[in-house]
Order: sequence, then C-alpha cells, then structure tokens
Amino acid sequence: MAGVRVAFIGAGSAVFAMDMVRDLCLTAGLGGSSVTLMDIDKERLDAVHSMATRYAAQVGSKIRFRKTAKRGEALKDSDFVIDSVLVGGHYEQEAVRTVGEKHGYYRGVEAVEFNMVSDYYTTFGGYHQLKFFVDLARDMEDLCPNAWLIDVANPECEAGTLLTRRSKIKVVGYCHGYKEYRDICATLGIDPAKADFQVAGFNHNIWLTRLGYDGRDCYPLIDEWIRRDAEKYWNSHVSEEIFDVQMSRAAADMYNLFGLFPVGDTVRSGSWKYHYDLKTKKYWYGRFGGPDSEIGWQRYLKELDASTNTVMGLAQSSPSTLIQRIPPRMSDEDVVQFIDSVVNDKGERFVLDVRNDALIPGLSDDVVVEVPVRVDRKGVHKESIEKIPRRLVDMALIPRQVRLEMAMEAFLHGDRDVLLEVLFRDPRTRSEKQAREVLDEILDLPFNKDAKKHYT
Repeated sequence: MAGVRVAFIGAGSAVFAMDMVRDLCLTAGLGGSSVTLMDIDKERLDAVHSMATRYAAQVGSKIRFRKTAKRGEALKDSDFVIDSVLVGGHYEQEAVRTVGEKHGYYRGVEAVEFNMVSDYYTTFGGYHQLKFFVDLARDMEDLCPNAWLIDVANPECEAGTLLTRRSKIKVVGYCHGYKEYRDICATLGIDPAKADFQVAGFNHNIWLTRLGYDGRDCYPLIDEWIRRDAEKYWNSHVSEEIFDVQMSRAAADMYNLFGLFPVGDTVRSGSWKYHYDLKTKKYWYGRFGGPDSEIGWQRYLKELDASTNTVMGLAQSSPSTLIQRIPPRMSDEDVVQFIDSVVNDKGERFVLDVRNDALIPGLSDDVVVEVPVRVDRKGVHKESIEKIPRRLVDMALIPRQVRLEMAMEAFLHGDRDVLLEVLFRDPRTRSEKQAREVLDEILDLPFNKDAKKHYT
C-alpha cells in the first residue's frame, strides 16, 4: 500500500520536523503520501511548511505537504499520527523548575530518582501534557480510529501507559536514546552495525540485556575496560558535547550496583548519589555535570534555540543552501522507518515503548516498557527479553513504576494529596510546610489555572 496519510502534530518543533521532512521525502516506499503539518504557532508552521515543500521539490519527492492550525483537520482519516507536542514549551518547564529551586529543591521538584531528565515532567508540571495526550487520543478515536499514534513527546512512559489504559487507539512511543549502545561498542572497539544488542526497561530507564559480537558475549569486554582503562578515560576525556555521558563514572557505577549496563538517558538519572549538587554531578558526569545540571541544561537550551533559528531560516534560503544544510540522506531517527515498515510489510527491528504484557516479569502488564520489536503490516511483535537481574527490577524498575503510578493517580483523580505525598517522599523536603508552599506556588503560576482547578 502506498499513498498513506500522515498527520504531524507539533510540526513547529523545527529541528525534529527537519528530520521528519527529510526522511519522508527520501523514503521511496511512501511516495505519493500526503503529510499534514499542524501547529498552533503560525510563524513556525509557515516556515516548516515552506521548507518542506521546497525540499520535496529539490529531491524530486512525490510527498505532498499541507499545513493547518486545526488538529481535527490534520487528524481526519489519517493512517499515522506523529506527536511531538510540548505544551507550554521549555518556558513553562523552566518556570516550574525556578519555583522548585526557590523552595530548596535543587533542579526542581520533578528531578527525582530515576527521573532526572530535565524535560521529563510527569506530576507537578505534567498536567497540561497528560491532558493533551488524552484529548489527542479522543480526537483520534473519532477522526482516525485505525491510525497509529507515534509519540516522541515526553513523558513517554506516562503517556503510553495512560493511553494504553484509557484508549483503544494503537500507540507506540519512540526515543532515540537507546542508540547510545553504539558508544559502548565504539569504546570496546567493535562495529555497532554488527553488534547483537538488546535493551529493556522503561523509557529513560533501559538496560543492556545483551551485547554480542561475532558470536561471543561482550560483557567481559566491558568489565575489562572498567578494570583497565576507565579511570584513565574519566581523568583525561574532555567532552565538547553535554550529552556525552554514556561511558561516564555514573554509568559504570550503575552497572556495578545493578548488574546490567545503563543505556542512553538512563545514565542521566539514577539515584541521588549522582545528583546532590553541581560538584557531585561533575564528578560523575564530567565537566558540564551532564546535560541536566544548571550548566548543561542552559547550554542545551541555547543550542536548541540556535538550531531552531537555523532551520527557520531555511524557509527562505536558496535551493543550494537548503540541500547543503539538509543533505539528502536519512536521519538517525526511526519514526518514518516505522511507518515504512508497517506500510510495506518490512518486518524491521526497532526499540519502542509498548505495553508490557508480562514481557518484563515483576512489572504490571498494563504499563508501557521500552523493548526491541519487529514491525510489519500486522503490527508490532515484541522480542523475548533476556533475564534481568532481580536486584535491578526491585531497585530500579519497580521504583520507576511507583513514580509512574503516583503520576497516574494524581492526574486521573485530580488528587492534590497525591502530589503532596510525592513531595513528602522527596529527601529534599524538610517539612510539610515546605511541601505545601512549593506546590501552592507552582499551581499559582499563570499558565497553571486549569491545573490548579483540577487538583482540588
């Protein structure tokens, strides 16, 4: 089947949109498809649409792009829906973080064990995002009930679980963090393209359950690197990239404790051991303190703004500049490849967020886990997972599910007491007064009027 309809919700996310436009235009199996770009930010939407139509013409693509500010118009009769919406953007997230730090919560109230990633808001700042997911699912049930929803927006773990429990739409989550397994391979001197790897866990809490090469287990190579080379690497490696933490002290320390090596964004989280303050973060993650320190995150936001401005400028650039800045080669994202694999029955392997259904023992069936799958016209086929150490399940995965369940309980029931209970369990909370004051001030932020009403 060719000529499918794709709705891209949040197409004003210019940097990600650039990758999606490129991949759509370069995927021969999707030729003749129609892509509707939707965003409420007119300036960004216009720029991305201009860039997309001009790029398609330059590379000779038969993809047709149109634009709309109306979600329903974009969703109508779609076969696939790509969602990259961050309600309120980073501005609102930073406002919530500022309130948290004012009340003694370093890096904000959303920074907690196994969820330290700076834009992964689930409870105190997550109301608008979770409500958006519910509204989007309801619209899809009415307008395109058979479509696939491909979610790339955080919090993927909570979003997928919420929709799995509350909606009948087909939904998968995608995060490219799992590809950091390639950094592990590079460090060990093996070809990532030929490695036999498997990861499993929750989004931003995934672990290397298997790494093989040429028929042999490569975990002994990791052990040897840690024993022989790691300390020299940590003392001499000067990173220019804030996300360069895959082979950090924190990663090796997590492996030592849990028995499997953490992958991608997992390394950024862990327990408070790695996150007490900037000095602590620098020891475990290097000179920036990792991407989620006060240094790293501000640098990321500046880089993101610069990249967005560059992409926006391509809307009016010359054809040669457009091709130079967006070379006609596939990006490193898997979203369009997923669509291609479904449409053209390719059976390709991806790592996606899907319903657990006993895949990882010890976790609820109806939570969404991140695991390898095969994708074809019939749907998503989960891969059997290698045994995960009991300690890791009990001490890392189950605590992450508890955090998820508290977020679900608070959101679904509008229960302010659950939000307070989350704070009472936070080691930075010194009194009930402190917890109540920070929650009150967060809910009093101008953009949180609906959230304040919800959490009675």
